[in-house]
Order: sequence, then structure tokens, then C-alpha cells
Amino acid sequence: MDLSDAQRQRVDATLQFARTRLSPGARERDAAGTFDRALWNEAAAFGLCGLPLPEENGGSGLDAYDTMLVVEALGKGCEDGGLVFSLCAHMFASAVPFWRSKSTALHERYLADIAAGKLICANGTSEPEAGSDVYAMKTTAKKTDDGHYVLDGTKCFITNAPVADLFLIYAATAPGKGFFGISAFLVPRDTPGLTVTPEHEKTGLRTSPWGSLYLEGLRVPESSLVGKLGSGAALFAESMVWERACLFAYYVGAMERTLERCIEHVKARQQFGHKLASFQSVSNRLVDMKLRLEAGRLLLYRAGELHRAGKRCDEAIALSKLWISEAAVQSGLDAVQIFGASGVATDTGVDALLRDAIPSRIFSGTSEMQRLIIARMMGLS
Repeated sequence: MDLSDAQRQRVDATLQFARTRLSPGARERDAAGTFDRALWNEAAAFGLCGLPLPEENGGSGLDAYDTMLVVEALGKGCEDGGLVFSLCAHMFASAVPFWRSKSTALHERYLADIAAGKLICANGTSEPEAGSDVYAMKTTAKKTDDGHYVLDGTKCFITNAPVADLFLIYAATAPGKGFFGISAFLVPRDTPGLTVTPEHEKTGLRTSPWGSLYLEGLRVPESSLVGKLGSGAALFAESMVWERACLFAYYVGAMERTLERCIEHVKARQQFGHKLASFQSVSNRLVDMKLRLEAGRLLLYRAGELHRAGKRCDEAIALSKLWISEAAVQSGLDAVQIFGASGVATDTGVDALLRDAIPSRIFSGTSEMQRLIIARMMGLS
């Protein structure tokens, strides 16, 4: 694919920055499960916290397609998948729906600092009994006589929660009314009634912190309402369009980085007097990795082009998300197999793609949910 000069410069600069500034020490941070706020600040200063946000609000004003290109370059250059995941969760799951809400007063107060990464955001949606079934959430927001809302409930598996400054919390304002019964609220971390606790350690994306939120009589003014009353589900759906489309560009870049490392390895490593590259079983595995990578990139770019053109892209995004998440897991397995015993030695980092890709089949809508979306678009349900 031919890139414009501006796109090429942006991609090259991001790749260089990711390799030289974000990757060093990634394996040590991953082993320790450490989120590095100083690195976050560097990434933010580079512009990686507000890629799709308007320039007048401190963002880069990129459309979905150009955002994909930058995130893909991050995936290729940065071994710290957790850091990239936290950046993307901040942008796509929180900043985008907040921006799209057209909440002018809240924007004037917070949006520039969100775009600059000075304030870290977390999306409070998932609950113990409401994961994929988001409309079954039990968290409620009840309006008081003095014009405030009182939130009660529990959120879990919230990316960035332990380090977040702001939370975009979804709650039922009209329980039982489904799509139109959910609203969103912007809640500062120090709001009385909000308790944040870290979750257990994760298999992958270990440098991206996650946690639980406990809302107990959490009282916020009506001005904390993001968008209109009952618009929460629409804002959440908007965030998922961006997240499913753009976040998975990271895995395309990571698959390319892993494939290149595997090719270097088989060209240098010898067994039975021959280089590994000469064995057909090995070369076939690498060809399959290449095929998955290129197919994923094509599906990704097609979704981006449709989104940029303002065309219906639900099916294209679901196809892209489904393929890339499943392909990344399989390519991660292949990389481990190619490297043998050193592939399962965590200090080599060969297993990073596999570990980081396993949760990709779950977050932003499980693979099963993507198949349901695609089946519905095919007229099957």
C-alpha cells in the first residue's frame, strides 16, 4: 500500500520512537508487571494519547485509518504491549466517547489534558455479572431532589483503573429499558464513595494495570453527565467501533515484528547440520504466519477505509477484530514452536505475542460476539 508523505513520516517517526524509547526494558517491566508513568508521559508528549481527538482540543485529528497506521507502527516497534494497550484503552474506550458526547462544559475542563495524557482515563463498563451483556449492568445512577446523581455498584477488569485520574462510568438510569436506559458519567478519582482496588496479575499485557471500582453512595452533580441522559449505550457503541477497529492494529504490527524475529532465527539456527530455514515444516509455519499477517492487515485497512468514508463498517470491523485476534494467538504459538525451549523462556520475550494476544479474543467483545455480529449482518439471526 502506498502511503502519502505525511503518513510515511508519521509512521517512520512512531516506529523509531517505539524502538528507541518504549521498547528498552520492556521484558523486565513485563516480568514485574510494572506500569511506567514516566514512559507514559514520554508517549503522551509524542502525541500518543490523543491521536483521533480534534487538533483544537490538543489531539492529532487523525481519522480511523491514519490512527491504525500509527498504532500498527507502535506494535511493530514496541515490545511493551501492555503500555500500548493502556494508551489505546485511554484513547478509544474513554477519550473518544467523551469527545463524541459534545459535553461542552466538561470538554473545556478536561479534554485538552486528556488528549495530552496529563490525565489518564479508564472506562468503567464491565461488571461481575455483565461482561458481554452490557445492558444487564447492575450499577445504578439515581437522581436526587437537589439535581445530583448517586451511583452504586461494582465494576471489574477496568484497564488503567489503578493509575487513572478520571473514570467514564456507565450506569443504569432507567433499569430495564435496555439501550436507552444507560447513561455515562465522568468521575474524578478523588470523588467520595469511589474505591479503586487492583485486580489479580494477568497472563499477558502485564504492564497495563487493571482493577475494580466500588461505588457506594457515590454522589456527582448533574454536570458530570456525559452526553444526554440515556445516551450511554450509544457512546459505548461508538467507543467499541474505534477500539475494535484501531486497537487491533497493534497486533498486526506485533505479528510482523514477531515474524521478522522468527525469520532471523531460522536463518541462523542449525539442526542436524542444516539451517532451520531449510526444513519444509519450519518454512510452512512461517508462510502461514505471513499469510495471517497480510490477511489481517487487509481486513484492518478495509475497515479503516470504510470508517473514513462514513460507510457502514460494523461487519468489516467485526471481521477484522475476529481474524486478527485469532491469528495473533496462532502466530504466537508458532513463534514459540519455532524457537523451541527458548520460546518458553520468558526472558527471551518470544512468548510475548502469545501471552498478549490471548486476552484479545475476549476484550472489546469476545470472538463469539464478533461471530454473532457477522452472522446478523449476513441475515442469519
